[in-house]
This record gives sequence, C-alpha cells and structure tokens, in this order.
Amino acid sequence: MNGYEVHIVITEAAIGGKVMFLLFAWLISGAAGSWMSERKGYGERVGLTLGLLLSAVGLLIVLLLPGRPGSKWRVEGRRPRRRRRFEPAEPENPSEGGDLSRRAQ
Repeated sequence: MNGYEVHIVITEAAIGGKVMFLLFAWLISGAAGSWMSERKGYGERVGLTLGLLLSAVGLLIVLLLPGRPGSKWRVEGRRPRRRRRFEPAEPENPSEGGDLSRRAQ
C-alpha cells in the first residue's frame, strides 16, 4: 500500500453503559407519563410529551396533575384493579333454554 500503514479501529460499543441507563430512564418516563396522564383523563399525548421532553421531571409533573372528574384515576383509584387470569365459565342450565348446539361440539 505504497508504504502507508493503515490502522483500522473497530469499536463494538458505540455508547457507554451510563448512556444506556439514561436512555432507558427517558423511554420509561415517556411511557409511564403517557399511561398516567391517560388514566387521569388528559389523554396520552400530554404525558408522552412531558415525559419525553422533560424526562423524569416531566413524569413528576404528570404525577402532580389532578385527576379529572370521571377519569379512571378518580373512579378506580391510583392503581388499576388486577384482572383475573381465567374467568370461571357460567354453567348453562338446559331447562332455562340454553344453547345446546355449543355443547354438542
């Protein structure tokens, strides 16, 4: 190569570990802000905008927003109710005129 030495440096990690944690904190604050503002009755965009632009501070702002009347935050409380994994099937009574065609399958 005409007397020139070529050194190729391959970096496998483009960003450091601290930056990854900051990236995850930024993404989680956007998602959590979106979820919380939707539950408080403001819509997802408000929380997503605050969470992504202001990161953890935006999440704190969404936490301090009051819940609107009739919102899930006011009706169900701060944490949503857990759903059952399996709903028990209601037994059908054929004497009450239940659909017998489904039983035959």
